[in-house]
Amino acid sequence: MGYVADRWHKTRPKPDDPECGQHKGMVASAAHGKGKRWQARYDDPTGREITSLWATKAEAEREINKQESAKATGSWLDPKAGRVTVERFALDTWLPAQSIIGRSETEYLGALRRYLFPEWGHREIRSIKPSEAGAWQKLLVSKYNLSGTYPNRVARYVRGVFRLAVIDRVIPVSPFEQIPAPAMDETAVQPPDIAEVRQLLAAATIDRWRAMLEVTALTGLRSGEIRGLRLARVDFLRRTMLVDQQLVYEKGKGLYFDELKTGAGLRTLPLNRRVVDVLAAYIERHPVPQSGPGAGLIFTMPAAGLIGESTIDFALKSICKRAGVEPRHWHELRHHYASVLIAGGENPKVVQKRLGHKDVMTTLRTYSHLFAEAEERTRDVLDAAWADPAETGVGTEFSATSGRVPESRTDSGVVAQLRG
Repeated sequence: MGYVADRWHKTRPKPDDPECGQHKGMVASAAHGKGKRWQARYDDPTGREITSLWATKAEAEREINKQESAKATGSWLDPKAGRVTVERFALDTWLPAQSIIGRSETEYLGALRRYLFPEWGHREIRSIKPSEAGAWQKLLVSKYNLSGTYPNRVARYVRGVFRLAVIDRVIPVSPFEQIPAPAMDETAVQPPDIAEVRQLLAAATIDRWRAMLEVTALTGLRSGEIRGLRLARVDFLRRTMLVDQQLVYEKGKGLYFDELKTGAGLRTLPLNRRVVDVLAAYIERHPVPQSGPGAGLIFTMPAAGLIGESTIDFALKSICKRAGVEPRHWHELRHHYASVLIAGGENPKVVQKRLGHKDVMTTLRTYSHLFAEAEERTRDVLDAAWADPAETGVGTEFSATSGRVPESRTDSGVVAQLRG
């Protein structure tokens, strides 16, 4: 129960004191009638005493009633909590609350320092208005020249800061609540097709790069995952591969092995016969080192040295030049893998699991145009399956009971490319 007291009253009455109560506990003072001389006191939901000063007794009483009502309905907010600056809340509360690995924390912190703190870092978090929130999002493009998916990503971090402030009862509502997030302007990926991957393999004169290129195209591993692939993670008998770590680089720390960014990245991939044969043959030619920085890794530099991301990107660009095709990034081989799965009719959820995406929406956003093309092929298959043989002259190449393309027809299209 709260109570009102003259601000110069030095002691808090005991509960059984007749002077205790919302309207008691007041004594005259030398400052009588001057300034904010009335003090409202009450306990917050944790039992901590909260005090505030008011000019009149009536104002102090209204504050007590307001806070007691808020506590009763579960909508109570600490009046002083919102005074924390945006920077202090982001660094001291939001960032430690994120379930992320060290490299992601560095990424988050960098985004906050570059795009949030210069604008609002010194401001009290309760002072940010929705109009300012919308204007700040526009600055990401107009002032900071961000493009593609990056404005959405940075805005997602900042919106998360204010969302947590609401959850922690620091502010009543986020200024971003009614403000749409920046659009995800993803450029449609145009991965190399199977014919181009074959050209790259033919142009790869160094055994290490050729094997890594083919394994990536057949598994969709990220650059850090293929560079950190250990022999112990490949089950040749069951034809599976456990993906549970990656080789990463961090400024000031160098190359090191780290866990995957998300739980979804941890996955077991089914391997086709071809990738198993490629790995087995490569290991026979280049035994896995038992000591050195790359001990246990399938792919290493000479003397068991670790392979950096820039190293394989440079190697791939050299291969592209030799093959006479446009320069490619290693990550585009991962897109190639996804495109083959989609062309083969795999549904988005399966593609998501194989790629280790956090959610299926990421998969759909990245490859939406490829799924659209696959849908069009579905229509063609149905049209062909139900065509009148008398009109098409096709004969009875489709099963009358299932409508499936028999194996005699698997020498065309995507299936033929995969078999090759």
